[in-house]
Amino acid sequence: MRLISGGFRARGLAGAAVVAVAMGALASSGPVGAAEANRPALALGDRVVFGFITQAGYMYRNPDNFVGFPEHYGPDLRLQVTNVSCPGETSGSLISIVNPDHGCQAFRGFAPLHVSYTGSELDYAGWFLRHHHNTRLVSLLIGANDAFLLQDHCANNPGCIQAGLPALLLQLGKNLDTTFAALHNAGFRGVLVVGNYYSLNYGDAGATGLVQLLNATIKARTLAAGGVVADDFMAFKTVASAPSAGGDSCKAGLLNATPDPAKQLTCDVHPSQSGQEVLARAFEDAFLAAGEGEGGRSDS
Repeated sequence: MRLISGGFRARGLAGAAVVAVAMGALASSGPVGAAEANRPALALGDRVVFGFITQAGYMYRNPDNFVGFPEHYGPDLRLQVTNVSCPGETSGSLISIVNPDHGCQAFRGFAPLHVSYTGSELDYAGWFLRHHHNTRLVSLLIGANDAFLLQDHCANNPGCIQAGLPALLLQLGKNLDTTFAALHNAGFRGVLVVGNYYSLNYGDAGATGLVQLLNATIKARTLAAGGVVADDFMAFKTVASAPSAGGDSCKAGLLNATPDPAKQLTCDVHPSQSGQEVLARAFEDAFLAAGEGEGGRSDS
């Protein structure tokens, strides 16, 4: 497999324990031009990729109600995206459903995903790639729920979380290696873009530092696999740094607002549609920087 010079690049998304992965490019054959419009793309990952909203009621019964960043980058890059993400997916459960998740299997038990499949996301990805040899892009955002599992295990005790971080980061790295190898073994020769995580509030040094540790592992393993890294962390930070937001991703309109009886502005940890568009642009930038740029975006 020919690897793109410069390797994968990671981009970020994170908050109190939100973390993620920005993907990089494996081998590919050239820019996205009009002649290559509608080539397949595959989106893997967690609830951010899915377009999840924490309080959506009966909306969960129709997955079309949830729009993640792959649904934004697909038209921009003239790619036909299949989004197989699962809310609550961890880097381990993405590989095998017997591994702990943070709600993925429970969600699948009462509501449909964007794509119906049995087994794990990686199982489906292998099948998809073997049947779609011309897949141009695989995007991945995973890892935040690994941190949430640790947070739950520690009942939010900072000392416990700190003590558990080395093992978490080591296992995350191993799971990413396994995922990248499986995609390669399934015959994928397109561009692999792995995203990192944003911070919920860049003024919160503790939470932002945790996100940066996750992102560092994501970046290291992605680069080791020969990919490029897209920086969601900086993409959100740029918008949240406006004076009116003061580093707060919620105040910047990048996160979903939640009902509050006191009518105070509060948000959940998931991107709003504005936030999803920011993430999409970060993934597009990584894809184009991997040598796919001459054809440009459809809106360029």
